[in-house]
Amino acid sequence: MRVLLTNDDGIDSPSLQAVAARLAGTHEVWVVAPDGDRSGSSHSITLKERIRVVQHAERRFACSGTPVDCVILGVLQLIEGDLDVLISGPNLGFNLGTDLLYSGTAAAARQSVLMGIPALAVSLAVRAYSTVMQPAVEFVARNLAAFHELASADHFLNINFPPSLGEPLTACITFPALRIYRDDIIIHSEREREMFCTIGGDMPESHPASGSDGEAIAGGCISISPIYVHPVNHKIEERYRSVRLWTGSEE
Repeated sequence: MRVLLTNDDGIDSPSLQAVAARLAGTHEVWVVAPDGDRSGSSHSITLKERIRVVQHAERRFACSGTPVDCVILGVLQLIEGDLDVLISGPNLGFNLGTDLLYSGTAAAARQSVLMGIPALAVSLAVRAYSTVMQPAVEFVARNLAAFHELASADHFLNINFPPSLGEPLTACITFPALRIYRDDIIIHSEREREMFCTIGGDMPESHPASGSDGEAIAGGCISISPIYVHPVNHKIEERYRSVRLWTGSEE
């Protein structure tokens, strides 16, 4: 298969390098990834600034923009011909539940599906290279054909690996849990009309729900969530249709 790899941790991420090396022997692998960390960039696109693209090696490019920029540039400019699948990640750190709203890793996979290319968003519990990385890369590589066969134009797969993996591996099909965030503002310096701060806080937790990705990870299971790319909720639509809204026609 022709595979495009990207992430939001940057082109030098050890997990990106590990999956590229594993797939290179049996697939045509392209890498278009940010030139630095773009964590939390969500589905942002660079529209009013120039994007710098640097070729590091054959089929390997670094981009000054966001993960979504990387996908768009890869598909429309850097890669000739059709791609079979995109892998975003493996991200260093979870992307569970409503983390998907913030995640550049998930956004790259979503953009790929919007452009007609099946996609996986892959995330690890760890924040640095560890023993969980190689089994996770092997799991993705061994199951890539199966995931590609199951792909459709309406979803991408969000895959999360727990902090440790037993043998044999256990995988669960899940749905995204509601995440509980405890954000905090950290003030670094403050003076009249000016403040320097960062957004921090404790690590979020998953709201307990049977069958959710959070439950799977807590139980040591690999979580595989199909994520629908078209946000629609007919039940809530009907609630709003039941209310007579002011439109000016009554006057």
